[in-house]
This record gives sequence, structure tokens and C-alpha cells, in this order.
Amino acid sequence: MGKSEHTILVLQGGGALGAYQAGAYEKLSERGKEPAWVAGISIGATNAAIICGNPPERRAERLRKFWHRVTLGPSCLPWLQGAKARAAYGEMVADTVVFSGTPGFFRPRLPAAYLPFGAEPPLSYYDTTPLRRTLEDLVDFDYLNASGPRLSIGAVDLETANFTYFDSARMRIGPEHIMASGALPPGFAPVEIEGRQYWDGGLVSNTPLQFVMDNLGADPVCIFQVDVFSARGEAPKNLVEVALREKDIRYSSRTRLTTDRYRQLHDIHAAAERLAEKLPEGMQGDPDLAYLRGLRPAAPITLVHLIHRKEQFESQAKDYEFSRLSMQAHWNAGAADTLRSLDHAAWKTRGKGGGLQVFDFCTFPEKGAAA
Repeated sequence: MGKSEHTILVLQGGGALGAYQAGAYEKLSERGKEPAWVAGISIGATNAAIICGNPPERRAERLRKFWHRVTLGPSCLPWLQGAKARAAYGEMVADTVVFSGTPGFFRPRLPAAYLPFGAEPPLSYYDTTPLRRTLEDLVDFDYLNASGPRLSIGAVDLETANFTYFDSARMRIGPEHIMASGALPPGFAPVEIEGRQYWDGGLVSNTPLQFVMDNLGADPVCIFQVDVFSARGEAPKNLVEVALREKDIRYSSRTRLTTDRYRQLHDIHAAAERLAEKLPEGMQGDPDLAYLRGLRPAAPITLVHLIHRKEQFESQAKDYEFSRLSMQAHWNAGAADTLRSLDHAAWKTRGKGGGLQVFDFCTFPEKGAAA
């Protein structure tokens, strides 16, 4: 009997867009796909900690509590019709967040902190002390470290610029590790852990997919890569769209890069196997051949891309537009894309043999646009 397939969640960074990941998780959970391992960057690390730091029956509820705590305004405005009105409302909320912060997450530093005679000049515009309290309230760190799914969180060492992963399989995870992964400068200050200072992992890579792929065992896995920035998009037509497209490219590109890299490694492995069949028996143990055969991960891998596509009301401020209205839209989009993928005929009939299978069932026109 073959080994059962483990589910792994890989969560990108993306601020307010992270509600898409929460909606995706909710539907995966309802379909019985609880993760054995969750890896995240920035807001993806926060979502990951809430998932790993609670028993399965409480995870979706705690995610919803988090996203209601950190967002502003009502979740329904029936009088607000059309993309332009929604965009104007979103920009207004984003401006509010810039000047006032958002509850349970971050707040602006007092003007006195910037005075030149201050003992310790600030290293950020905002104070994230509220986030620590939120994490302590919504994440059971004892459960996370003793019983929860494996949790891996990416951050960047401020002085060496080296990528660092805090991994519950190797160490105890606390609120400071989650906060380090989301400490995006200059908005948020670096977080000190054991004498080292760390910034947001998205400065180097906004997805932990490569870390996961490089650390797989031999058991079959199904990886759901939940991205909130889409690598693909239309050419911009004005400066507002330029800013939006630039942000999408900057924070999304490494997902495709990593996927393409592992496709290539599997192709090299297949070529090495074909070459081995042509070689005489005396060369079967050649170390160069063994190296080529060992390039790909040993595990059979199914990789499913769940990618948030731009909503018509979104602007370049979409990652700090913490309105409850947009949060609910992103949550619903993540849920819908997940169900679309799990109900797709190609998913239901997929093989479970060796190698790498990659699926993206959400390659559809911009939401709200005609097909």
C-alpha cells in the first residue's frame, strides 16, 4: 500500500491581501485537507501561525477573528456600487491606515519619537506592539510547538542580508518570530532575536516555496501555493497602474521562478534516467550520473497554484487597504478559487505517481470582466 499524501500550505506575503489565504484555508479544511506543514512569509507567516497554533476545529474561527480585528469599517455597503466607487472607498481607507494605523496590528509612532535629542531614534514609522498582543491572544504557542503542524517562517538578517527560516521542527517558535517575518521597512522596525535583527522575508523572497521543496522527505506531498500577487497582468496604461503592476511583479515573480526551476530539475532527472538505460553496466555507478539522478526531490509532488487575481476596485494601495469590505471580498475570492480547483475535472482525475505535477485552475480573465 502506498504512503498517504501530506498536505502542505505555502503562503506569500501581502499585507491586507492575506485574507485571500484565510478563505483558501477555510475551504481546504472543509474538504478535509488539513496541512501537516505550513510555511509563510510576512502576513503569510501570521496566517500560518494562527493555523498551526490552534486545533483544527478552531483554526478558521481564529483566522476570522484576526481579520475582523485588524480591518476597518463595515463588511457590507450596499449603496456603494461600481468599481470606481469601490476604488475611491478603498483609497480613503488606505489613507486612514497610513495616518492612523489599524487596530490589533500597528499604530503610528508619536511625533516626539522623531526629535533629534531622543535617546533611541526610531527605525520605523509604526509601532507593532498591538500585533504582539493579537498573536498572544489568538495563537496557542504551547500547542503550536508541541502538537501543531510544522511551521516555517522566513525572515532576513538585517546585517548579512541572508535569508533565515525559523522552523518549529528545529526550534521553539514565539510571537517575535512571526513579527520578524513581517517587519517590512521602513514601516516596521526590525525584530531582535537572540542578538540578531531581522526584517521581512519578502525583501529577499516573498514565497517560502523553495525552502519547502528543498526540505521534503520521500513521502508524497500536495503543496497548495497560495499567492496574493499575480505574476501575470496587463500592461499599465497610466502611472497608477504602473505602481500596481510594479508591485505585483516585485512580490510575485519568485513563485514562477521556483516552479520553473523544479520542473527543470525533474526534466534533468528524467533525461539522466534515459541516459542510464543507454550506458553500459560498468558506467551505471558513475558519480556524475548519480548526481544528475539526485537533483530532484525524492518525493512525488503535486503543486497547486491558488493565485489572487486583481479585483477591479484594487489600486497600488491594495496591500495596506485594510477595509473590512475588501477583506471579505478577498476572503471570498480565496474560498471560491479553492473550490474551483478542488472541483475541477483535471484535479479529480489526477494521477498520484512519481515526479512533479503542477496545476493552476484559476487562469481566468480579470474578475468582473467579460470572458
